[in-house]
Amino acid sequence: MPHTKLRRLVTISVAVTLGASALAACGSSDDEDDGAGSGPVSLTYWAWAPGMDKVVDLWNQGQGKKDRIDVTVKKQASGDTLVTKILTAHKARKAPDLVQAEYQALPTLVSNDALADIAGDVDGVKDKFAEGVWQQTTLGSDAVYAIPQDSGPMMFYYREDLFKKYGLEVPETWEQFAETARALKKKAPQTDLTTFSANDSGLFAGLAQQAGAKWWTTEGDTWKVGIDDAATRKVADFWGGLVKEGAVDNQPMYTPAWNKAMNTGKQIAWVSAVWAPGTLTTAAPDTKGKWAMAPLPQWSDTENVTGSWGGSSTAVTTDSKHRSAAAKFAAWLNTDPQALTALAKEGGIYPAATTAQTGDAFAEPPAYFADQPDFYTQAAAIAKTAAPSAWGPNVNVAYSTFNDAFGSAAKNKSDFGTALTKMQDETVADLEKQGFEVAE
Repeated sequence: MPHTKLRRLVTISVAVTLGASALAACGSSDDEDDGAGSGPVSLTYWAWAPGMDKVVDLWNQGQGKKDRIDVTVKKQASGDTLVTKILTAHKARKAPDLVQAEYQALPTLVSNDALADIAGDVDGVKDKFAEGVWQQTTLGSDAVYAIPQDSGPMMFYYREDLFKKYGLEVPETWEQFAETARALKKKAPQTDLTTFSANDSGLFAGLAQQAGAKWWTTEGDTWKVGIDDAATRKVADFWGGLVKEGAVDNQPMYTPAWNKAMNTGKQIAWVSAVWAPGTLTTAAPDTKGKWAMAPLPQWSDTENVTGSWGGSSTAVTTDSKHRSAAAKFAAWLNTDPQALTALAKEGGIYPAATTAQTGDAFAEPPAYFADQPDFYTQAAAIAKTAAPSAWGPNVNVAYSTFNDAFGSAAKNKSDFGTALTKMQDETVADLEKQGFEVAE
């Protein structure tokens, strides 16, 4: 029932309604567990990160062998496809022991009773992560529904050579960003600072987080949707204004046209995340060594905060009969130095654990940014400033509506505020349709 589903989702702003014990009871029903070291235990882990099988082999040959806990990786598709597969398996009580889950998918999985609260099994882990990242796996409560794996702190990328050529300064505030875009247009009318891409809802969500937005919150058993709040409207109006006046481009990213613009210098900056070097390597191969990275512009010169774009976690399902063993593996995978180094080298991920962000795997800058030796030192400092996020059980609906409404607004250079209102209204309507109580 919808209300039952909601009560099992820990509230974000107040204490738990049923408490962590209710979720733990759900997770341990028919649990012949274990104590993580009693073994032998065989666990199944659904994940999509490249090279995960090699990382898990380190566990199986080391700590897992000692504890008699063996883990088998089964490669999966990512995103909504995996969420649907997990929920389908859970309905049959056949979900795997562990799953790789994007942060925005956690409320959906928790509200469907698919993830166990492992707070009692992961003492001492919290301090290894930035507060804003850890909050995404607790949903703002005392429960712990997953261990952070990778993160996507946002930052500003720019063509250092072309900024110098056009006499531009790296913007430290969004006001300066807008001035830089206009100044470039005057000096080189055929060149754009960047583009507003309406096919990247995750980018827009990260920018809203930086501005202080909390799109989903709860009070008791009631959801509140704040997509059309003051913080998000500020972001929408800012970008909508730049698009309308032609100060930035209005075309989507990751297209052949965008690749060409990045590779030829028709666009000379990119608001992105820590994983951008990999994308630039493919999209703009001829400009290797010409880019630099800086912190994201701020809404005021007294702030120091960034948003997040992407990232995933390792969660234990309520179907697992070995929850403690699974939690022990999840903690090892995402906090052990050897495991984190392997995740970075084999999977190319940027770890959420703060100690790993300046570890051996990140001693050298990305090859694409070879002329910026402090790339990862800067990235680690930026990652610590990530704003908390607030996800809900129907992120997919909000994101889909964003693509449609903002896509049309960007194409027509029309009001982004109207598109934001549509995003709010359709997200609320969907929650109500599912049977959730929604506050005005």
